[in-house]
Amino acid sequence: MDMQNVVVGPTGITADDVLAVARSGARVELNDAALAGITRSRDVIDALAAKPEPVYGVSTGFGALAVRHISPELRAQLQRSLVRSHAAGMGPAVEREVVRALMFLRLKTLASGRTGVRPVVAETMAAILNADITPAVHEYGSLGCSGDLAPLAHCAQVLMGEGEALGPDGAVRPAAELLAEHGIEPVELREKEGLALINGTDGMLGMLVMACADLARLYTAADITAALSLEALLGTDRVLAPELHAIRPHPGQAASADNMRRVLAGSGLTGHHQDDAPRVQDAYSIRCAPQVAGAGRDTLTHARLVAERELAAAIDNPVVIDGDGSQEGRVESNGNFHGAPVGYVLDFLAIAAADLASIAERRTDRLLDRNRSHGLPPFLADDPGVDSGLMIAQYTQAALVSELKRLAVPASVDSIPSSAMQEDHVSMGWSAARKLRTAVDNLGRVIAVEMFAATRALEIRTTGSALRPAPATAAILAAVRDAGVPGPGRDRFLAPDLEAAHVFVRDGALARAAETVTGPLA
Repeated sequence: MDMQNVVVGPTGITADDVLAVARSGARVELNDAALAGITRSRDVIDALAAKPEPVYGVSTGFGALAVRHISPELRAQLQRSLVRSHAAGMGPAVEREVVRALMFLRLKTLASGRTGVRPVVAETMAAILNADITPAVHEYGSLGCSGDLAPLAHCAQVLMGEGEALGPDGAVRPAAELLAEHGIEPVELREKEGLALINGTDGMLGMLVMACADLARLYTAADITAALSLEALLGTDRVLAPELHAIRPHPGQAASADNMRRVLAGSGLTGHHQDDAPRVQDAYSIRCAPQVAGAGRDTLTHARLVAERELAAAIDNPVVIDGDGSQEGRVESNGNFHGAPVGYVLDFLAIAAADLASIAERRTDRLLDRNRSHGLPPFLADDPGVDSGLMIAQYTQAALVSELKRLAVPASVDSIPSSAMQEDHVSMGWSAARKLRTAVDNLGRVIAVEMFAATRALEIRTTGSALRPAPATAAILAAVRDAGVPGPGRDRFLAPDLEAAHVFVRDGALARAAETVTGPLA
């Protein structure tokens, strides 16, 4: 994939394409096959529009108003009215990367040749993305069925030269001004086009793709911090032996155990669980780390499979079906816009994220409790009693975990009827996606607090001792300190230090530091 130019064809796109456009500002280009397919599907719509029989989305109203046949002279107004009335979002602005992903995914479906829009509609959407114009989209307005209607309608408005958008400088301005500055002509929508622009699961899918990428990094980071905590607590790495995980053959579990084992290779601290306070086995939060993280990894694998299928899909209603030579092309109503497949996995990921955070917080608490830390000072404080150490850092971590548990309550089990009971079962997939974004951010912070505590504990443990940490651990300690995250010492203003630790985890620096010794981790 060329990071500067993502080519969109009729057969779908990849998750990497979405990330490149949404997060890296890659330019998009429609290939000849896409334009040819778009033209063919438009020919079908034009033929149907000329007939006296009503066709949903072409010559009728929408939703519960689909019973009315719309005469040709009112059809342009019908499309404008659809977009304007559906651009009814409220609440805070949605992040730029989400809006870019949403637009790019809608462009992907337009390029499939299944929606019946004219080439100019797809070309204008590509031009807006390439000009770094981002429609102003709001938090609330999608029920995750009949598409992410309000968010997509705010984007469609911008194609029409209406509404508001963020320019390349991030300032919100009238869309008409921004289009004019970049030489982009607003589109006068024709039959079917307004509907084709708003009837897709693109927002929730874009957020799923980005969450999968972020969670993949965080699962690697969590394996590393679990290994650091095991080492700091003088635990045993024998529970990570491959043969133990082979007899319960979950792929994610094996991958997490392998990551931990490679981080701990060569450690002089592991295996001392039989010393001063003998332990037959470590606590669950240490011993079961691969099982919990591994289950989350397997959930992530399933979510990626769903995302891949959606990236190959053409989501619209009605949809254009090509003729096969024996019959003409036609337009068929369908239910492919329902967000259930995406909504479910968004909720699954939020549940897995909450549990991963929960076990990480338990390890942190163990590091700070002198009754369970096997010789570490209370709260890893320099002078306990005078200094409080990381006592309140764990409070912050616990608050994040509690919030993650709330965010794990599934959105997709809810449904609220709409459109005068025509749309009487909805997915709430957009809501599932929005809360997952918060959950992913919280999880990164929870893992950062564990890393902060475990690295401090390791330095305390090895200062003045003949015991040496694993080579990978030593590389991590050096990288953490180089990044401005401090080690043991007197109490100091903790919030900036914790934020530096979060950036270190979130941006993948923790994994990169370990991999200088271990090689690539899963």
